[in-house]
Amino acid sequence: MPDLFAGSRAANVARAAPLAARLRPRRLADYVGQEPIVGQGKLLRRLIEADRLGSVILYGPPGVGKTTLAEIIATETRRRFVELSATASGVKEVREVMEAARRRLEDDGGKTCLFIDEIHRFNKAQQDVLLPDVENGVVALIGATTQNPFFALTSALVSRSRIFELASLSAADIGTILDRAIADREHGLGREAIELTPEARAFLVETSDGDARRALGALEVGVLSSPDRPLSFTLALARESVQRKVVAYDSGDTHYDCVSALIKSIRGSDADAGLYWLARMLEGGEDVRFLARRLVILASEDVGNADPRSLVIAVVAMQATEFVGLPECQLTLAQAVVYLALAPKSNACTRAIAAARHDVRTQAVIPVPRHLQDKHYAGAKRLGHGPGYAFAHDHPNGIAAQDYLGVEKTYYEPTDRGLERDLAERLTEIRRRLREGRQEPPPAS
Repeated sequence: MPDLFAGSRAANVARAAPLAARLRPRRLADYVGQEPIVGQGKLLRRLIEADRLGSVILYGPPGVGKTTLAEIIATETRRRFVELSATASGVKEVREVMEAARRRLEDDGGKTCLFIDEIHRFNKAQQDVLLPDVENGVVALIGATTQNPFFALTSALVSRSRIFELASLSAADIGTILDRAIADREHGLGREAIELTPEARAFLVETSDGDARRALGALEVGVLSSPDRPLSFTLALARESVQRKVVAYDSGDTHYDCVSALIKSIRGSDADAGLYWLARMLEGGEDVRFLARRLVILASEDVGNADPRSLVIAVVAMQATEFVGLPECQLTLAQAVVYLALAPKSNACTRAIAAARHDVRTQAVIPVPRHLQDKHYAGAKRLGHGPGYAFAHDHPNGIAAQDYLGVEKTYYEPTDRGLERDLAERLTEIRRRLREGRQEPPPAS
């Protein structure tokens, strides 16, 4: 028997939905942003138009339209849209959906689009359950994730899926969405007589960080909390509605991308960029001990002997961070970032140890020369260990003409930057003296 009240109940639920949910576009033509993916002639748009979807993974930060795009795909391809949340569904629920989709396809040819939000939360067994029906075309799978699918999903699912990375929405995109929200009389705020001032609009765009849901949420809070009609939505009201900006940050891609940007900025001697990425990570709640460790590594890896004081400063900064803690240790970390960024750079030590370890791994091991072998035990003389060793302090400048390796090898190549310029001059003289020691065997003691 038909439900006579189904329509009114659905309308009541729709009216209670937040602004961001009510404004979701229903057709691809109304979708805002992601032009590199769904623009005219782009791959995903061609797949939708040809109804050859297969398995699709939509990967990107929150609020960029992953769920909306999935619903639009189902609409455009005339498929039934079935949604599961990976946080609340298990293998049993997945099997039930697959069985219902198979019956629908067998009975009347009806196709199903299965959307799984936060698909990265499915374990391997749950992901494997999807594969047979996805491969057989029983469902068109759309998975949404904020985590890099190449790390968060099984290789089997990744290899069978087309992966599309959605970027944060541009300022122009967010502005367009806000304008639609103000003008839309059916789903938006068009009946509320609201004027969004240019300053308030710019502020909402800026603080949204490319997240449409955040921008619309702040707009809705301001409108609902203000009884004035007509309403002039001012910058002051926008600031109150946003309150403190929440910095998008997670332990996955954002963590790795930000620390990569921090290291590369310091390596590139850009102190301002280094400070920005440090601030971004601090505001995101990054572990300050992790940041301190990374700076210690960088001091040796990228500054090295061009400025040996960098390692001292980085180690002291790490100790101070551990001792002081937040919020004051941000000052210590900032000081270290600036010093390391402005220090002369050299990766000569990094390249040297990498080359030496490569030789140890891939070439015959060089035996310790007899004159360098340990002789501080009874019986060493009988074994012939240590004869002919020249004590460096007994020679001019503390350098003995002596072979310390047994073969000719050059690993450390200092740069002409910072202190290494002076070290290079000394190294030339040292190597000349050591080369003399290789020309004839050490004298017997």
